[in-house]
Amino acid sequence: MSRVVRFHSTGAPDVLQIEQLDVGAPGPGELKVRIEAIGLNRAEAMFRAGAYLEPPQLPARIGYEASAVVLALGAGVTGYAVGEPISVIPAFSMNKYGVYADEAIVPAYGVLKRPKGLNAVESAAVWMAYLTAWGALIEIGQLKAGEAAVITAASSSVGIASIQTANAVGATSIAVTRTRAKAAQLTAAGAAHVIVTDEQDLSAEVMRITNGVGARVAFDPVGGPGLMKLAEAASQNGIILEYGALSTEPTPYPLFLALLKALSVRGYTLFEFNGNADRLALAEKFILDGIAAGKLKPVIAKTFPLSQIAEAQRYMESNQQFGKIVVTTEG
Repeated sequence: MSRVVRFHSTGAPDVLQIEQLDVGAPGPGELKVRIEAIGLNRAEAMFRAGAYLEPPQLPARIGYEASAVVLALGAGVTGYAVGEPISVIPAFSMNKYGVYADEAIVPAYGVLKRPKGLNAVESAAVWMAYLTAWGALIEIGQLKAGEAAVITAASSSVGIASIQTANAVGATSIAVTRTRAKAAQLTAAGAAHVIVTDEQDLSAEVMRITNGVGARVAFDPVGGPGLMKLAEAASQNGIILEYGALSTEPTPYPLFLALLKALSVRGYTLFEFNGNADRLALAEKFILDGIAAGKLKPVIAKTFPLSQIAEAQRYMESNQQFGKIVVTTEG
């Protein structure tokens, strides 16, 4: 028997229950793993609340991302060995698999070698954030040296990964945050510029920073009315990549700015490419090379034991964190 987190109804973090379940054996194309640490993601909170891209099939397991050790291999799985440390990456439906647990069954296509030089907690904080940033900024945005990238919700794990990714290719990272509280941390994390929207006009500041050119790439998980400001801040032939819906307000389409600037506004999730082995290999190489070179390094906001999983999700939804929240299976 293993501790497994499930929920039997959608709602606030308190719906999460720790249950004793028999995880079973891996089927063809699957691995059974012992979870060491779990990276928390907004998508999981939305799934728990019934507000995600797919509705949960109750009772539902939950969790996309973890560091783990291989316990058993299902038929047809090669390239991994029992006892090997690995990373579970977000590549599957949470209606089929979930890693909020001591032990879990995961698909082989959702497993990568654990990054060298990182411990279990750090490894649980890598893949969702850096794969998301790579797919948007590098794969789709084609961000180049000398260009500017606007990164909103910049104190999130994806935001920090995006700052580091932009810097790694020689682009100018422009971090956007609502209040002054995290501005100094964003500068320390590598942001070339920080815009505090409670005090500054986003589009005016971007135009000032870029000498009137604008940012060719913007990466935004918020949506809502703020999309208009991102459109104003965009350069000719710019692209705005929307990867979330944190705003509860409607998201307008900036039609006239799109016409004027040949602007693209595009929805995006990392699931576009992480099911493609060739594209995933490119992302993996970029991330591992960046980690080895010291250009990419996850920032851990806070850790919780699995017994406090509801508290960990409440903390995530409080927006107090700077970086990644990680849950360990110790305690």
